[in-house]
Amino acid sequence: MSSSPTLERLPLVVRDWLVGWLPESLRWLAGSLLAIVAVIVAFASLFALLTLVERKLLARVQNRPGPNRTGLPFLPFTKNRLFGLGQPLADGIKMLTKEDIVPRTADRVLHFLAPIALLAFAILTLAVIPYGRHLVPLELEAGVLYFFAAGAATELGVFMAGWASRNKYSLLAAMRALAQLISYELPLLLSIVPVVMLAGTLSPGGIVERQGGWSFGLLPQWHVFTPWGVTGFAIFFVTALAESNRSPFDLPEAESELIAGHLTEYSGFKYALFFMAEYFGMCALCGMGVTLFLGGWQAPLPFLAVVPSYVWFVAKLLTLLLAFMWVRATLPRMRIDQLMRLAWKFLVPLALVNLGVAAFWALTADWTGAVRATRWLIAAVLIAGPFVLLGRKLTTGLAPRTYRYAA
Repeated sequence: MSSSPTLERLPLVVRDWLVGWLPESLRWLAGSLLAIVAVIVAFASLFALLTLVERKLLARVQNRPGPNRTGLPFLPFTKNRLFGLGQPLADGIKMLTKEDIVPRTADRVLHFLAPIALLAFAILTLAVIPYGRHLVPLELEAGVLYFFAAGAATELGVFMAGWASRNKYSLLAAMRALAQLISYELPLLLSIVPVVMLAGTLSPGGIVERQGGWSFGLLPQWHVFTPWGVTGFAIFFVTALAESNRSPFDLPEAESELIAGHLTEYSGFKYALFFMAEYFGMCALCGMGVTLFLGGWQAPLPFLAVVPSYVWFVAKLLTLLLAFMWVRATLPRMRIDQLMRLAWKFLVPLALVNLGVAAFWALTADWTGAVRATRWLIAAVLIAGPFVLLGRKLTTGLAPRTYRYAA
């Protein structure tokens, strides 16, 4: 059972109707520009909504009121001020009207280009994510490679911000941020290698297609429902938190240690662009996580396939984004030594082990019957054993700790 063809193709019908008014020679260009505008507007709106939802969620967890006083200016009489829905608008106006202060000794060109470059690279990563069965802004055979190449370029913007500020705190914070990003880039890439290896393609759309169908007529054939898939997804999730500077890996902007990190000398709208780029990057990583491990736009159950594919993608994307916020509300910030040790002594070795388990899974694909259950057991043991050993070695000599207090 598939979704309604009318609803499934509705975005394409709207696009074709809009560009149909133009001459034939301009329709391709207009269609491309329309796709770009649609992606930017959709994620800019999602950015505004996420800032409000996250502040309310954190307030709820911390048992305090969140932003609930700012209403919409054209509805001043609305009861409860629409639960503070006007707060993102008020924040945007504040950032647009605040004074842009640039240090006298700063490199003005690089100081101006840093937030723009960071945001531009974050937007580029959104181009290859399949948002639905027919909704891929840019179809590339090597789309996964393009995604992580564009994502790695964001490190350039972070270093530009620290260097151009001519501030020792900004420079130190930029160097520490680069150390974190480079360290977690390796396990992030290793976590997706098994997916590419078993899917046999670097195309995001092709990877989603490989996850179609159901086992036993009920269980979706998503990669996350395999031993190597759930391990790869866990590594991907943790490293995505670090790559997007989210708690507990938010050391690049640790105010208690380095003021505001590489953002120390930024104010006004430039400051807002950094946070917009951070949220865009978080959305892009969550979207790629959905594509690689959670079936992309595939429905979770056969009878739910009547729902348009892009609805399922959005639901999965929002679920992952809420998980990111939940982690921020739950876990405290890590120390820099803990952060680096977790990457190099735990995540990288575990990702390499998972790559070997994925190879075993691919070589035993023809096992059937009772032997197939043995295949699951062997794969689970091959992952669980190193996981326990690496976890114990990670804390060797570091615990338990003895605290002494002054009388």
